[in-house]
Amino acid sequence: MTDTVTAYIGLGSNLGDRRAFVRRAVETLGALDGVTVVEQSELYETDPVGGPPQPRFLNGVVKIECRMSVHETFQHLHRIEETLGRTREGKNQPRPIDLDLLLWGDAVVDDEGLTVPHPRLHERWFVLRPLADVAPDVRHPVLGLTIKELLEEVEANAR
Repeated sequence: MTDTVTAYIGLGSNLGDRRAFVRRAVETLGALDGVTVVEQSELYETDPVGGPPQPRFLNGVVKIECRMSVHETFQHLHRIEETLGRTREGKNQPRPIDLDLLLWGDAVVDDEGLTVPHPRLHERWFVLRPLADVAPDVRHPVLGLTIKELLEEVEANAR
């Protein structure tokens, strides 16, 4: 076990009972030894980005306190996705659940297939809007701006 870290996990679903998949993912995450779900954002219905034509997503974010390593947590996220029926057949495909490790404290990680902060976090309204619900004043460890400031930038550029 490592020290406790505050982390943020992005949640997305665009197949089946989207709310049920998100709820099950949060429950499964919270049942892991060493993980406490602290807060969950609202869920937002959003258009898919990239990939083939597909249904709209429900997106949200959970704030967790975690006593695992960043790599252990990442592996657990993949296992939860697989348990809930996610397959990885091509990029940006429809999926019952998508779990993204968005932020890991103020750490910057780029190794073993894992990049934290999530590399496109600062560009995506569907990530920033729910993240701002639970972490508006948290600073992006590379860009130095708060989540609220990043959201305001994305919203201003969308006009």
